[in-house]
Amino acid sequence: MGMRALFGWLLAAATTLAAGAASAHPHVWITATSELLYAADGTITGVRHAWTFDDMFSSYAVQGLESKTKGAYTREELGPLAQTNVESLKEYAYFTFARADGKKERFQEPVDYFLDYKDTVLTLHFTLPLKNPVKPKQLVLEVFDRSFFIDFQMAKDNPVKLVGAPAGCQMKLDRPNDGSASAQKLNEQTFLNGENSNFGMMFANKITVDCP
Repeated sequence: MGMRALFGWLLAAATTLAAGAASAHPHVWITATSELLYAADGTITGVRHAWTFDDMFSSYAVQGLESKTKGAYTREELGPLAQTNVESLKEYAYFTFARADGKKERFQEPVDYFLDYKDTVLTLHFTLPLKNPVKPKQLVLEVFDRSFFIDFQMAKDNPVKLVGAPAGCQMKLDRPNDGSASAQKLNEQTFLNGENSNFGMMFANKITVDCP
């Protein structure tokens, strides 16, 4: 199963949209916000994401969906798509990578997930609990797609929040340069064959939290 299977048939739909541009990369654009979740004792318990898909992808994704109101979709009506999304994310480690004081941390399967549809775009909400809550001096969280099939950009306003963090914790967000221009110079087959399979690492969104 390759990147074209991501998000089940939703990503296959996006690939169809992009088929006319053989050298185009990425194929899907996501605007993201993230919340780092802390327990009362100061340990980090997980991260809550909200990923808003580009309008072209969103439009194709909802085609054929039944709804009581034309052009509007409830969370219940979008429920099956939300489940498909989060189940497909597991193979790609949820595009979320964490290190606590330099040690790689892993996440459990998503909880509290749902899709909403507003202003013609879909947003996927989900929470990733850490398998082992930690209390590091430094946490580094990166959000990116290694193959750059998907371009993640953190939102311009309030991209990252610390929820319940101990006093004195400081957060820094390092935004990547726009990699679309570089990627489009590479042939699509280059990505599919495994070459440049880690191309997206150069365009990771890096969140660093330092606590006393």
